[in-house]
Amino acid sequence: MTSKETRVDKKGDLPKQAEEDLSASEERFRITFQGHDAIMLLIDQETGTIQDANRAAVRFYGYSKELLCQMTIQEINTLSAEEVAHQRTLAIEKRRNYFIFPHRLADGEVKTVEVHSSPIAIRGKTLLFSIIHDISDRIQSEKALEDSEKKYRMIVETAKEGVWSMDGEYRTTFVNKSMADMLGYEPDEMLGRRVDSFMVPEDLGDHSKKMEARTHGQDSVYERQFLRKNGEALWTIVSACPLQDEQGNFAGSFAMFTNITDRKRADSALIASESKYRNIFENAMEGIYQATPEGRFITANAAMARMAGYDSPEELIDRIEDIGTQLYVHPEDRKRFLEIIKTKGMVDYFEVEFYKKNGSTFLVVINARAVKDEQEKTLYYEGIVEDITLRKQAEQKLLHSLDNLRKSFSTTIQVLVSAVETRDPYTSGHQIRSADLARAIATEMGLPMERIDGIRMAGSIHEIGKMSVPAEILVKPIKLSEIEYSLIKEHAKKGFEMLKDVESHWPLAEIVYQHHERMDGSGYPRGLKGEEILMEVRILAVADVVEAMASHRPYRPAIGLDAALAEIENNRGMLYDADAVEACLRLFREKGFQFEGTRL
Repeated sequence: MTSKETRVDKKGDLPKQAEEDLSASEERFRITFQGHDAIMLLIDQETGTIQDANRAAVRFYGYSKELLCQMTIQEINTLSAEEVAHQRTLAIEKRRNYFIFPHRLADGEVKTVEVHSSPIAIRGKTLLFSIIHDISDRIQSEKALEDSEKKYRMIVETAKEGVWSMDGEYRTTFVNKSMADMLGYEPDEMLGRRVDSFMVPEDLGDHSKKMEARTHGQDSVYERQFLRKNGEALWTIVSACPLQDEQGNFAGSFAMFTNITDRKRADSALIASESKYRNIFENAMEGIYQATPEGRFITANAAMARMAGYDSPEELIDRIEDIGTQLYVHPEDRKRFLEIIKTKGMVDYFEVEFYKKNGSTFLVVINARAVKDEQEKTLYYEGIVEDITLRKQAEQKLLHSLDNLRKSFSTTIQVLVSAVETRDPYTSGHQIRSADLARAIATEMGLPMERIDGIRMAGSIHEIGKMSVPAEILVKPIKLSEIEYSLIKEHAKKGFEMLKDVESHWPLAEIVYQHHERMDGSGYPRGLKGEEILMEVRILAVADVVEAMASHRPYRPAIGLDAALAEIENNRGMLYDADAVEACLRLFREKGFQFEGTRL
């Protein structure tokens, strides 16, 4: 038998050399299997029983080798048979040569493992040789990374700010919904387009500079205008940073965009408003100022300087160090001003006299308010000053003219009274006494002085219409006939016709016309009643009746004051105004009023 001759064992099953080679091979496999750091299992392909486990597997699973080799892989794998089958299907679909399973350790902890299995024949039996990698940490890291990516994607997708990502050629690779909405597009419509295709033409030059800076790795923050899909301009604040590849080369840009269009519009409106009010401030006819509570000007316009005789607001502010002593003629007025504004927070129509630069004086009206901080501390006063010197002078002239007019009017009334007196001295005296009583009643009732003066004037001439009545009727000592009485009754209308064209701020003609009307409508000539009759007339009617009954007439003796007061008292509210009657009765019964013969 040569050296190559095959030796046969006693049983005649295998050549002896082959048996020795197989044993040697198995021993090498056993040594490698047991000593390898990787987790390794030998599993019966049919039953799933673990046939062998290396030291790394024993350490990993936490079981003794004896116990581990009595278990099936199904006892370690936490998935059901259906789930295992599904995982195998996924591996085939994804063309993976491994499976991912959750394995439970001896202490109950579950680890995610990656199992690489391949069949192996040992002693004529096919086993699965499984190399197992613990990928729990990797899975957790991947899960954390995935969660982080989801979180930040959600943040990016839902952010109110626009997010825009571009490649190295500034073509759009991503925009979030907010960015697309800002420009009026759908996100897909923007993908692939260069960012400068969305910009207003006049910004392209500056944009090129910004792109060049980012190409060299520089971050930048700036304002930029874009064009919306509908052609409208959109202002944004851009915060952009460059992106780099693994070699550190420029690979694109990532930018955040904030829509500031409304703010830009507001800024423009504010600038326009400031310009407008600056123009008003500088060109106003009234003085406008701000001053400290201590008395120094902070600001003043040209009108303020001009009215005080200074060449410019700057000179006024520089020269006036104490408003209270250098501007106010009477320092006590400044103290009064401060007391009012500290109490009320403002001053309305405060008249005061100011000094001019040359020492002369002028009159002003101040309207001012206190400007305070959140703690109610006064920061400064601001106000408007109007020079009323010329107006005051005009008012004085007007008052003088009115006084002269009043005197002239009184003189005219006196002439009329004298004219009546020449024809009928009884009528003249009656008018004067009625006017005095009517004025006293009006004063007792609290009427304004202006109306009281009107009542007195009208009362003094209320019988002026009798100048049209024949004198022989006026002084006839016997009872008048019906025709003569009807002529007398015409005097109210005649008086109105005589006075209707007389310019007066009192209703003299109407008072004369109504002075014989009565509250119940029984008077003449128009039968007016109640509120149709002027209050001046209601007062004069009471005075007229009382004086007439208390005085002597050519055709009868005086009836007496008591009878006259009884007449108005018995008919108050019917013929005569109740308030006027009550005032008249108080004058005579409580305050001792008496008729006097004093003329106007």
